[in-house]
Amino acid sequence: MDDQNKNLIFATVLSFLVILVWFFAFPPKPVDTPPTQTVSEQAAGAPASVAPPVTAPSGAAPGPGAANAAEESAPRIKIDTPRLTGSLSLLGGRMDTLALKDYHEELDPTSPNVTLLSSASAEHPYYAVYGWGPAGDLDAADLPGPDTLWSIERGGDLIPGQSVALRWDNGKGLIFHREIAVDDNYMFSITQRVENTTTAPVRMFPYGIVARFGEIPKSNFFILHEGVVRQADNELKEIKYKKMPDMDVSPTEGSPADTAQVAENGWIGFTDKYWMTALIPNPGQAFTAVAKYVPGAEIYQVQTRLPVVTVAAGETAQSQTMLFAGAKEWETIRHYQNDTGIYRFIDSIDWGWFFFLTKPIFWVLHFLHGFIGNMGWSIIALTLFLKALLFPLAYKSYVSMARMKELQPEIEKLKERAGEDRQKLQQEMMQLYKAKKVNPAAGCLPMLLQVPIFFSLYKVIFVTIELRHAPWLGWIRDLSAPDPTSILNLFGLLPYAPPSPDSMIAIVSLGVLPILLGISMWLQQKLNPAATDPSQAMIMGWMPWVFMFMLGRFASGLVLYWITNNTITFIQQYIIMRSHGHKPDVFGNIRSTFRRKSKAGTK
Repeated sequence: MDDQNKNLIFATVLSFLVILVWFFAFPPKPVDTPPTQTVSEQAAGAPASVAPPVTAPSGAAPGPGAANAAEESAPRIKIDTPRLTGSLSLLGGRMDTLALKDYHEELDPTSPNVTLLSSASAEHPYYAVYGWGPAGDLDAADLPGPDTLWSIERGGDLIPGQSVALRWDNGKGLIFHREIAVDDNYMFSITQRVENTTTAPVRMFPYGIVARFGEIPKSNFFILHEGVVRQADNELKEIKYKKMPDMDVSPTEGSPADTAQVAENGWIGFTDKYWMTALIPNPGQAFTAVAKYVPGAEIYQVQTRLPVVTVAAGETAQSQTMLFAGAKEWETIRHYQNDTGIYRFIDSIDWGWFFFLTKPIFWVLHFLHGFIGNMGWSIIALTLFLKALLFPLAYKSYVSMARMKELQPEIEKLKERAGEDRQKLQQEMMQLYKAKKVNPAAGCLPMLLQVPIFFSLYKVIFVTIELRHAPWLGWIRDLSAPDPTSILNLFGLLPYAPPSPDSMIAIVSLGVLPILLGISMWLQQKLNPAATDPSQAMIMGWMPWVFMFMLGRFASGLVLYWITNNTITFIQQYIIMRSHGHKPDVFGNIRSTFRRKSKAGTK
């Protein structure tokens, strides 16, 4: 077996093994049925003390039960923006009903809009609430809580450019005001103000809470982070939902919690695959960020607590914060980072371990999409760009492979002279390579470089919302999903549906793109004659079809990248081999493959 083929097998087998591990570690799109959820009637894990004598805020609402009658009858303020629809309840002042106008649950445009926030009476309550926590000798009953019924001080519907103002008087000299505004995208601004009309100073602290009840439906992909995402100054931390019950029990919180003191810049929230709800104090504001789990009630919380303020008699205190509730769109989040000053907000998108590749790859893809207007063609253009970027290295590699072929006659002579002395053969071959300035390992470099690029592009396609429901052409209407066609019904010509993704035979239900992938890899092999060694020939012969089945259920955008990459590689290698005097006999190699199979079948 010559060194060129050894290198090719090494690179191919390595890529196969990595993709095999990837396939089993990150299986494609399982069908996940949301579990039945029971919501406790207790409060949604009211935060514990920050430090004595600061008392826990109780701004979260009860779950289903008797309180739901009050919840359902409470007045509401409609939220209506170009991209959001929903309402906030005057009971507790919670923002608890929110859907995204631009996104549907399914590819079908008539399917329901994606629901982000849900009220306490829903099956899966998920909402944001703001308030004041008591400090010093102030009684929590003197502050607005989950059962406080606010009144509308000013405004009607909450729309961009028109805020609403709420008011609550505790009857003991403290008057609370809350003003809520929203922009054209997904950012709410919350201004809390308290007037002290008593004759004595009072101490309290403003807080924000996002609470989720019950077991949370998740995608269950190792590659994907779903759970808490927190930026605390220069530290970004992620805690998966399933890890929150395992957090250390905090003595001050009284339950599993993870707390960070933020000096200047930060935010904390819950992130799902495409959606996020985040509490964001103003840039430069110090605060305490808390991720918390309440056992028994199964309540997941994130909180921001600002420092305690002393409101003198006759004075007013004010606090301003923000709430992001929407889709994790790169352009929108970058706008909030650059123009609003939210520190490293772009890192709320799950770029993964290869962030140094996924970020620039997505930037180029987004840039190309801005010109082309179609994500499928943008992926093809991105592949051309990456191949052009790597061409100098690929050129050296292909030249090295071509020169290795030129050395084959001399290598055969060395084998004849060395006989069974393998050590002598290796020494003389290395001397030959050195004399001819040939690197036998260079031939596998382009394929090895494809592995991190492949993973990074897979991450981009999998987690970025810009690829969700993005069409290419014809039958490819969602580049983030597998090819929907199937060879089992002749790609729609036969009058029955292909097997479902969770079926045992789904792996053989190949679509058009996976089949083209297998063919492109097979043709790439035919640039060279088949190996004379039977074992080597068998491995190489099976490899394209194994890859075809392994990648058959991957996102069609990724398969499209791989097909384009194989096609460009084929053209590059063919031209370079021709330029070095070696004319690849592709059709002759194909015919010889079938002749060998025919002879093997007659034995």
